[in-house]
Amino acid sequence: MKWLTAVLLAVAAVLGGLLLYRGVSPSASGGTALDTPVTLPALSLLNDRGEETPLNDSGGKMRLVFYGFVRCPDVCPATLASLARVYADLPEAQRERVQVQFITVDPEHDRPEVVRDYLGRFNPAFTGLTGEARAIDEAARVMFVANVKPQPQPAEDHSAHLAHADGEAQSGGDGAANAQQAGATAAEAARIHGDQVSVVDPQGRFVRVYANGEVLDGTLAADLPGLIRTYGGS
Repeated sequence: MKWLTAVLLAVAAVLGGLLLYRGVSPSASGGTALDTPVTLPALSLLNDRGEETPLNDSGGKMRLVFYGFVRCPDVCPATLASLARVYADLPEAQRERVQVQFITVDPEHDRPEVVRDYLGRFNPAFTGLTGEARAIDEAARVMFVANVKPQPQPAEDHSAHLAHADGEAQSGGDGAANAQQAGATAAEAARIHGDQVSVVDPQGRFVRVYANGEVLDGTLAADLPGLIRTYGGS
């Protein structure tokens, strides 16, 4: 019950933050625009090359930011695969103005080299951020991303989950296969995190957010040329 309460509170806080800033943007038909862009703080993180990189550093490009973790069995690979298709379909001139960026919510496991290897499976041009857990938690908070660590499971429940995952893997279940390939246990794969994609402008301001469904159904792809015209820098 405590676990469920924590999840519900986290989701409510995220939704409350997004509704507070909900607005309408003339540059896109989907997503949620923020009437007042959130200027991201200069939180000290590490990029996938192990270099210190502040959260608000956009490198002069518009960023599509997705929070997830390498051992995520389903949502993260599906979202990153969708973003990879969207990115590949852009004309080269537009690709040069946008950066797809993955920020891990599991920094204890997802060190720079792990993140780099993971992103390379989707598109080598994607970049990643990791760092200390405290900085990651704060980054998620200011971007209205839920981040709830999995709770310890009783031994018998844990074994049952593993047996179920093994059965799915043997029968070709994609989620279980992804989890096992990444070295995740059932408890680790149960982490709750926000699955939205956030638009951050070249000045490091969080300006718009797309729900996961809007990424997977093509809404973000349809909006992206307009977003790049509006936020893509020079």
